[in-house]
Amino acid sequence: MEPSLHRLRLLNELERRRTVTAVAAALGYTVSAVSQQLSLLEREAGTALFEKRGRGLALTEAGLVLSGHARTILAAVEDASYAMESARAGVGTTLSAGVWASVASTLLPAGIRILSRDHPGIVVRTRELAPEDTTGAVRDGSLDLSFVLDYSSYAMADVSDLVRVPVARESLHAVVPRDSMDSKRVSLADLAAAPWVLAHPRSHFGRAVRIACREAGFEPEVRHEAGEQSTALALVAAGLGVTLVSDLGLSTYPADVEVLPLTDDLSRTVSITYRRRDARRRPLQAFVEAFALAAREVGLGPV
Repeated sequence: MEPSLHRLRLLNELERRRTVTAVAAALGYTVSAVSQQLSLLEREAGTALFEKRGRGLALTEAGLVLSGHARTILAAVEDASYAMESARAGVGTTLSAGVWASVASTLLPAGIRILSRDHPGIVVRTRELAPEDTTGAVRDGSLDLSFVLDYSSYAMADVSDLVRVPVARESLHAVVPRDSMDSKRVSLADLAAAPWVLAHPRSHFGRAVRIACREAGFEPEVRHEAGEQSTALALVAAGLGVTLVSDLGLSTYPADVEVLPLTDDLSRTVSITYRRRDARRRPLQAFVEAFALAAREVGLGPV
């Protein structure tokens, strides 16, 4: 039996995710392609590797044995790849990075420009994800690294097998309809009676703002739920509520809103996360250094 590394990786993913649909979505393949490759792996093995269990699939005893060996094989191949990467000083290396909208529009162009200038052999490929989805994608190997957020009112839990390196600190600001406030600085409590435009509480941003409002003594009346910042700002511009925005979100906003500093010390830390076993990879170190410089260049505060 000489299964391909690709099919072994699919088996590992099936053990973790339990459905072919979830494997296909995580790795960017069609469901039919994943099914075909897993069926071929079973034929190569000469025995059943997985079976229907509830709404998903579970590995058989033989499947678990093969998946365990697959993890060892794939880790060895990855180590060999990193050793070669180090030997050629990162030339020809491709890094896959998770980003979200405000990073992609502001910090990403500056960071890639600096990285390309200082390390022209490193190629960066990006995938836009919701901030709350990025850690999982790094942990399971779908991405080499990702940007992640910690809010002063809501910090992310540490993940033992991931490293998190802070690169910048952002302040949060109030966004209100133009001419709706007399003051040029406001507190969260000043906005307690206003209708709010916020992301869903399952999102990091939505949860962090709700927690901060509660700490300021009120529960925000969320009149409109909007996951995209551009949508939230458009609703504020139409006079339909207030919201908060970070420094990275200040690059573009509608003319009919005012951005006011908050007297509350509300901020968030932008970090880069990657697997702990990859910490010595030179291209990763170069990426972190480039984006720390880029953060200063675009005006973000130091950590």
